[in-house]
Amino acid sequence: MVPEIPAGADGSDDPVESTVDLVVVGLGYVGLPLVQASVRAGLSVTGFDLSERVVDGLNAGVSHIDDLSDGDIAEVRAGDFSATSDPAVLSRARAIVVCVPTPLSETGGPDLAAVTGATGTIADRLRAGTLVVLESTTYPGTTEEVVQPLLEKSGLTAGEDFHLAFSPERVDPGNPTWGIVNTPKVVGGITPECTEAAVAFYSRFIDTVHPASSPKEAEMAKLLENTYRHVNIALVNEMAVFCNELGIDLWETIDLAKTKPFGYQAFYPGPGVGGHCIPIDPNYLSYKVRTLGYPFRFVELAGEINNRMPEYVVSRAMELLNRDRKALAGSKVVLLGVTYKPDIADQRETPATAVARKLIAAGADLAFHDPYVESWTAGGRDVERVADLDGAGADLYVLLTHHKEYVDSQAAGLAPVLDTRGVLESRPGIERL
Repeated sequence: MVPEIPAGADGSDDPVESTVDLVVVGLGYVGLPLVQASVRAGLSVTGFDLSERVVDGLNAGVSHIDDLSDGDIAEVRAGDFSATSDPAVLSRARAIVVCVPTPLSETGGPDLAAVTGATGTIADRLRAGTLVVLESTTYPGTTEEVVQPLLEKSGLTAGEDFHLAFSPERVDPGNPTWGIVNTPKVVGGITPECTEAAVAFYSRFIDTVHPASSPKEAEMAKLLENTYRHVNIALVNEMAVFCNELGIDLWETIDLAKTKPFGYQAFYPGPGVGGHCIPIDPNYLSYKVRTLGYPFRFVELAGEINNRMPEYVVSRAMELLNRDRKALAGSKVVLLGVTYKPDIADQRETPATAVARKLIAAGADLAFHDPYVESWTAGGRDVERVADLDGAGADLYVLLTHHKEYVDSQAAGLAPVLDTRGVLESRPGIERL
């Protein structure tokens, strides 16, 4: 039986001052929505982040992510929330949730430096009775094989002295329908009691919580979700290439296929994949499979296809310019949208970067327009920002991100446009990928 963390555990006489319901480690796209949901449910919350800029901004009421406005930060600050870069707060937490980045290393494998760093910091201050949950996406086995031994350097035993669980984040930046509260949560503890404690914690502010039999199943569930998307995106990306050669409208084909009410889910082609999940998470799964001695061929092939799409976009751009008897070298090309998804400023792993690099290497006179991005670099150089599309005078526009502004205005009658997202209505001067 894991003891509950006592009030006044740090020696304070005041139980309110001595404990905090939740410390969120990592105040980014995952951590801040968690803060908002838990504060709204009445929990006392402290955010811990190593970035003084992030901490100072939040304490001043300034948001640094798309999903929360400055008004949202003011709301949580009016509740029971503050941010700090002082790890001492960890010793006062009833629950600690780790939401730090898990990027790929230079060799393409998992980079768990932020996870191990955060875990080591927690271990130095871990108190009996605390619930510790890892939300950062990682390969199956990380919670038990990496996080647990580091935490137990505290002298406390997971499952006996403190609770330990994994619960994959399912944040979708910019999604107006599904947020942290109404998106079902998966939780897997290292013991049934740990799972029960984590389920009880999340149930305080999340509508539906599903227990897993262990952390490994919860870890694998997140990788399966995003690998499923990765593979299906690769399928339609490859179809886009040969449908163009066959003179077949792939977007109409997809619309026809999705009239079937069962057995089919629509995925759409594009200039590549971006964001914090799809380009990254399947590689974690592939890494784990390779430790068994064989490749995960589906994932690796899907990665090869999706990574090839920026090159295909450039080849289509060259084809369209050739029709007008223009060379790509020296032509002015304006990219419409450089974020990884529409209507947000998030540029993490955006395929626009790879497209831009290839266009620059081919000699294009490159510029960009994006209502959410004031400045942008690609290939180590600043890219000119076009403020007014009416006066852009481009030889070719390439729509990479389907911001609502472009869709609603039908790209303001621009031409010629290479529409890599299939969102513009058919008219002279519009060419779909």
